[in-house]
Amino acid sequence: MKLNLSSLTKWFRNDNEFDSEAIYKDKIDWLRALPFIILNLSCLLVFWVGFSWVAFITAFVLWFVRVFSIGAFYHRYFSHRAYKANRFWQFIFAIMGATAVQRGPLWWATHHRHHHVFSDQPEDAHSPVQHGFLWSHVGWFLSEKNYYYNSERVSDLAKFPELVFIDQYDSLIPILLAFSLFGLGVLLNHFAPLLGTTGLQMVVWGFCISTIAVFNTTVTINSFSHRFGTRRFETKDNSHNSFLLALLTLGEGWHNNHHHYPSAARQGFMWWEVDITYYVLKLMEKLHIISDVREVPKVILSKNLVEDNQQTYPLQN
Repeated sequence: MKLNLSSLTKWFRNDNEFDSEAIYKDKIDWLRALPFIILNLSCLLVFWVGFSWVAFITAFVLWFVRVFSIGAFYHRYFSHRAYKANRFWQFIFAIMGATAVQRGPLWWATHHRHHHVFSDQPEDAHSPVQHGFLWSHVGWFLSEKNYYYNSERVSDLAKFPELVFIDQYDSLIPILLAFSLFGLGVLLNHFAPLLGTTGLQMVVWGFCISTIAVFNTTVTINSFSHRFGTRRFETKDNSHNSFLLALLTLGEGWHNNHHHYPSAARQGFMWWEVDITYYVLKLMEKLHIISDVREVPKVILSKNLVEDNQQTYPLQN
């Protein structure tokens, strides 16, 4: 019972500081994972709430914004510090990333930095090479062991109390998003009934379906990108590039490029490698929202090329 109560409190407040002396089970904590399971099952409510173009477009827009937020903010900013932002915009980025329901920025950045240190080694929590496809795609983050993180790995982020707050109460922002969507649906049903949407329909499409779509989009980089695709660079892991995944994830699919040079804000190194996240970041730089966007040094393009790819290519302007 004590363990169950502890898992229940973690639905609302995370006290997930890693204890080096504790022994954590690398198995799914089913009670802790229950909200994620319910979220998946809630997508079936679509057969009850029905379809409307308003709800569908809302789901798509939120999918796009949140996939971008994971790649641009949780990944390229919080994990790799590939550009600079002031504290206000950093806070906004953390909120936007948290709407994707992939826990807080400190948790996310810690595990990703750990991934780069131990990529495709036994210590890599979501390596399909070491632990299989299903665990790398969906199992690893539900385990007791990976619920915790060592904040020393993100000491540069942990000094900001607002980021710590978002990380500790990582369910707060998704709950506010869900309630906002419900309220919007109620208002539209009252003032524009011809649109054919309701509060519950907006929650099912805009939150449940969209969130699960975001999750399964972004985690393809853990599972598929370490198994399938092409390799331009010889890296110590099994990372691959994929044009299809790059389109789907707004640029994150150029994963072999990224593991070759993780510090860059750009992952599509070549002019033909579409990287929508990078293009938006460059626009944000021009608007003075962010600054010092890190580019890829030209010398990097000719280092550690695989044997059948011994040629260099120009960067996209």
